Order: sequence, then structure tokens, then C-alpha cells
Amino acid sequence: MIAIGLESSANKLGVGIILHPDDGSTPQVLANVRHTYVTPPGEGFLPKDTARHHRAWVVKLVKKALRDARVTPRDIDCICFTKGPGMGAPLQSAAITARMLSLLWGKELVGVNHCVGHIEMGRLITGSTNPVVLYVSGGNTQVIAYSSQRYRIFGETLDIAVGNCLDRFARTLHISNDPAPGYNIEQLAKKGKTLVDLPYTVKGMDISMSGILAAIDGLAVQYGLNGPWNDEDETQNTPASDEENARPTRADLCFSLQETVYSMLVEITERAMAHVGSKEVLIVGGVGCNERLQEMMGIMARDRGGTLHATDERFCIDNGIMIAQAGLLAYKAGVPTPLKESTCTQRFRTDDVFVKWRD
Repeated sequence: MIAIGLESSANKLGVGIILHPDDGSTPQVLANVRHTYVTPPGEGFLPKDTARHHRAWVVKLVKKALRDARVTPRDIDCICFTKGPGMGAPLQSAAITARMLSLLWGKELVGVNHCVGHIEMGRLITGSTNPVVLYVSGGNTQVIAYSSQRYRIFGETLDIAVGNCLDRFARTLHISNDPAPGYNIEQLAKKGKTLVDLPYTVKGMDISMSGILAAIDGLAVQYGLNGPWNDEDETQNTPASDEENARPTRADLCFSLQETVYSMLVEITERAMAHVGSKEVLIVGGVGCNERLQEMMGIMARDRGGTLHATDERFCIDNGIMIAQAGLLAYKAGVPTPLKESTCTQRFRTDDVFVKWRD
């Protein structure tokens, strides 16, 4: 069976096509194309502008995916789209496209939970069986474990997501949004040498990051780092020997932000692993391709005698193939979405999904 998936929950528009062989062998990724709406440094992306980008590109990406996969609409068994969570206007762009294709091609629809899409694609690519999942992206931060046909949320952010925290600080520093602000923060953090003291806010199994963002934004303003800059600015630091007057660089602030929030994520993930008795941890979502986060989580997992599972940017960052994978699993389990119910919602909890395809 073959499914096409459309992802449009944020600024990335993705179209993927996946094949599940009839003999039950490993599913095959036939196509996975993506286009990102990028704004100037210091700016975020507005829903209406993002939706306009998606409408301009979605037909082009569908055609390219079909060419890459070497299939025709007749070969497609179902059309999968992101039902939520996400930004309203961008979500509607793919939902409307999916409905249009359903009527044109005469195929059934499957509305997919964005978070479950990340989890199922991560499980497929890494081969992890029943891991504790750390889902980290621009809009979501959750620690998840599977039980009784639901993905149960053990802990989550109480305010903003980790990706949103990183993106907003990138705007404070006027770091480029190309290819992604979080990626550029990661590269800058590798040059950091001084760990700046920031709030560490873990509340049981939950975390809070708005206070951390406010604190580091304040430091950026205090040291005059909140504006356009170039690489030469990073050399203008007070010598480290003068500790009392030492002035942190942008790299130091990026390094400190990463170390603090990732330590918090490692702590709540380890606590969840201990609670459910799991030896596996799977990182999914756009922030999941951060090498430092993978390194820290890998150290924790090995110390517990466990293993870390993670993927690269092809499958961590929002993509259409994850929607096709989760959607085809639901379709094969007999859970299609009627046309009249093919709506989308900005609020769609991970644990609202009945995972019929798992025991």
C-alpha cells in the first residue's frame, strides 16, 4: 500500500510518499520533499504569511513527490494530512489541498496528529521498539511513553516549547533564520566557553522555559548583544583574566542556554525512564537533531545501561513522510477520516489519539 502525506503545521511544508510492501517487509520512503518559509533575521513567521507560502508551493511539491516516487495518483491508496496541533492558517492550507486531492483522485483521507507522526517515523527509522520518547520542537515539548493504545504524556512544558525558546532568543540576537535559527544557535554555541548562570526550572515531570528566556534576553540587552552583528563582534570580549569585568559573547549565551535547557530535558526524561522501566529513549522533533542534545541524552542513557535512538534532519525536522507513515498505519487499522471530518485544529493532544495499530 502507498500513502502520500502533507505536513504544514508551521513554516515547513512537506510532502512524502511511503510504501508498505504487501509481504510485511520494511516500509520504503519513496519521496520526501520539503520547502521552508524563511524570514529575515530578527523576525518570526506570521500565520498568514506562512499560509501564503504553503499555498504557493504545495502543488509544486506534490508533483515533485510523485515524480521522485515514480508513482501516479492511481497508485496512491490514501491521502494523509496534518490535522494538528499547529498554526491554524498553515494547517488549513494542507487540509484544503488534501480534500481537493481526495475528490480529484477518489482516495480516502486520514487526518494525522503531528506529534504521533514524529513518533511513528522515529520508531520506523531507528528500529526502537517501546522507548520513552522525548518530543522537542518549536511548538511542543513532551516526555511520552506508550501504554494501552495511547501515547501517554509523562511531562511537558508549562509555557513555551524548547524550540520556541531557542527561536525567540535567535531573534533577540538577530541570528539568521536560514536554514533554521535553532541550527545557527547550535553552531554558535560550539564556540562558547563561559557558562552563564540561568534559571533551572524543573517542576516534577514538567519544565518551564519562559523565565529562562526572559533572563537570557535580559543579559543580551545588558551587554549590548541584542542587535545586528557580524563575526568580528565575537572577538570583542573582555579578556577572561579579568573575571570581574568579563563580558560574555553571543556564543557564550547560546552555549549557556543550550546547556541549561537540555540538562532540564535530560532530567525529566531519565525520571520517566525510571518510572516505566525503559532502557530506550527516542528523540523526535526538530530540536531532536541537535548534536549536543543527542550527546547529553546518550550519556544519560548509557549510564543507565540503555540506548539512545535519534535521527537526522531529514526525519527530525517537520516532513511529509512522517505524516504518510502514521496515516498509513491508521488507514490499515481501519481508521480513515470522513471528508466532512477532515478539519484541522491548533490544539490536538498527543494522548487524544487512539493508537489502534499497536497492541
